[in-house]
Amino acid sequence: MASKLLTAAAFAIAGGVLLSAQAGYKAPRTAWGDPDLSGVYSNDDETGTPLERPAQFEGRRQEDITPAELQKINKERTEQFNAGVAGTEFAGGLRPPTHLIFDSFERRNSRVWLVTDPPDGKVPALTPEGQQRLRRPQRGVSTNANPVGPFNSYEDMGLYDRCITRGIPNSMMPAGYGSNYEIEQGQGYAAIRYEMIHETRVVPLDGRPHVSKNIRLDLGDARGHWEGDTLVVETTNFTERSAYRGASADLKMTERFKPISATAVDWSVTFDDPHTWVRPWTFTMKLTKKDRSQQVFEYACHEGNYAMPNILSAQRSAERAAQGATKD
Repeated sequence: MASKLLTAAAFAIAGGVLLSAQAGYKAPRTAWGDPDLSGVYSNDDETGTPLERPAQFEGRRQEDITPAELQKINKERTEQFNAGVAGTEFAGGLRPPTHLIFDSFERRNSRVWLVTDPPDGKVPALTPEGQQRLRRPQRGVSTNANPVGPFNSYEDMGLYDRCITRGIPNSMMPAGYGSNYEIEQGQGYAAIRYEMIHETRVVPLDGRPHVSKNIRLDLGDARGHWEGDTLVVETTNFTERSAYRGASADLKMTERFKPISATAVDWSVTFDDPHTWVRPWTFTMKLTKKDRSQQVFEYACHEGNYAMPNILSAQRSAERAAQGATKD
C-alpha cells in the first residue's frame, strides 16, 4: 500500500496528464466542517496548454501520454515559445512577446490539451444561432471581437480594454501575468478573488435560488454546493457581451474545484448553452497552491491606460486623412 501511495505522489510530481487525486487524500476541514480549499492558487504552470487537442495527437487520449512524453512535449513547447513560433498562444488566446514579460519561459504543463469532454478534445460545433452571432459580433465583448474598428466611441472597445472585466472563465485562463487567484471561505459562502482586473465572485452555499432572469451580470450569478470534498459552482444570468466564447446570455457554466493534493486543485468547467453549441463541453486545468507569502496583487488597470484615447484619436486621424484625400 505504501508503495502505491509513493507511486501516486511521484506521478503527480512528475506532472502526469491524469490528474487523479493522491490515494487517500482528504481535504482538511474548516472550523464549521466544510472542506477547506482556502488559499492562493496559480495557473502559471499551465501557460501555453492548447485548449483543444492538437492535430499531432489525433486519435490519442490524455491517458495515453506518459510522463516522459509530456516532459518532452513541454521542452518542445518551451523552445517554440522562446523562438516566437506562431501558434504558441496561451490558453486565453494571448501571446505577448517573450521579451516583454519573460527573459525565457519554461513550460510545466500538466496536460497536453485542456478539453476533456467531448473525448475528441474539441469544442463542439456551433448551432446555426451561434454561427449567426459570429457573423454579427456584439460590440464591447470581453474577448475584444472588434479588433479593426470602426472605433466611434469607447463602447466599440472590449470590456478587457476598458478595464471592466476579462470575464469568466477568461480571468482564470493563463495570460502571462495576473495568474493568481484566492479562494476564501466563510460559513455559508465561498469567494474567488482574481488578480486579473481584480474582481471577486461571492458564492452563496446555502441553497438559495438564482436571482430573477431579468437580472444580468458580466460575471453571472453564482450558486455553490459541496459534493464530497469538491466545491461545485453553477453560474447563470450572464450578459451576452461578456459570455464566454460568444455564448448567449442563457449560458450555464458549472465549475468543479476538486482538491487532488495538499498543493493542487483540479478545476473543471462545463459549458451548457443550446443556443450556442450542439452539446455541452468541458475543459479541465490544474491550479497549484502557492505559499501563503504569495498574495494577489492589485491590478490597477486604469492607471496609465492610454489605449482608449489612443485608439479613438487614431481613428479620428485616419478619418481626417481620408477626407483630405477625397478633397484632393
